Amino acid sequence: MKKVMNIEGMRCPHCSANVEKALCALEGVKSAVVDLVAKTATVEAEDSVSDAALAAAVDDLGFDVKSIA
Repeated sequence: MKKVMNIEGMRCPHCSANVEKALCALEGVKSAVVDLVAKTATVEAEDSVSDAALAAAVDDLGFDVKSIA
């Protein structure tokens, strides 16, 4: 499945790299690409990966997930 997350609070490449790393560390996530300008993360993952797990990985870094579609 492919999900697009809208994330607030990322301000620099370091922020986006941390979000990518956290998302990729989740079991079942195949890839995560963050667009700092658009404030999005596009995640390719197995169907077993829940929106709640994706949001928690980002929230734990101190960023705010506005939506997941």
